[in-house]
Amino acid sequence: MSFFRLIDKGNYPKRLFVGGMHGKESFSTINALKKIQSFNVKNGKLIIYNCDQSKYISTLDKRYYNTKTGIKILRLINYYHPDMYIETHCYNPKNYKNLIDGHRKEKVGVPPLIELEKGVLIGSVSPHIRTNEFKRENVCLTLEMPCFHQKSDEKRNNFQKQKESFEIYLKILKIIAGSDSRSDLEKKISEDYPKQFETARNYAKEFFGKYPPF
Repeated sequence: MSFFRLIDKGNYPKRLFVGGMHGKESFSTINALKKIQSFNVKNGKLIIYNCDQSKYISTLDKRYYNTKTGIKILRLINYYHPDMYIETHCYNPKNYKNLIDGHRKEKVGVPPLIELEKGVLIGSVSPHIRTNEFKRENVCLTLEMPCFHQKSDEKRNNFQKQKESFEIYLKILKIIAGSDSRSDLEKKISEDYPKQFETARNYAKEFFGKYPPF
């Protein structure tokens, strides 16, 4: 489900949204990424790329960045040098508790993701690229929603729940697309989700030290 879109309204800020980074999640993330249009971006550039389906390897695994998809993402980062880098993922609802587990750092080496609402989770990207490919002031976020498979969800009577998650997910992406600076984005996120923002700040200070919450 490869998809590419470039919205160009100036040189700053440069935003890179990448979706469907592993497994079959590209079938879900493309639905959100395609809905972001030129009018959602006030200034700067927005580069949108949804990857093809690929073998599942976690981005927390160094080997991921030697895969075809991982190399492609690194090339996009090194070509555009984004000020804001957003990974759009989806997850199997069975893994929800593992992703928000307060002991996730001890178990897999990174802080837990934070639920904004309706099962939409937010956190930092893999430290393998956060500390190696980006500057301290860059915004680097992972955004997760439950994977969207309409037929199976309708059978479980969860279609409406998935739709609500999708709308929140899309809302956050549009907020980022329309933010013209780090401080502007932080203000918007903290206004809507003050507790979650403060938790993200604390996790980042604990994990990255000098790195800011995003």
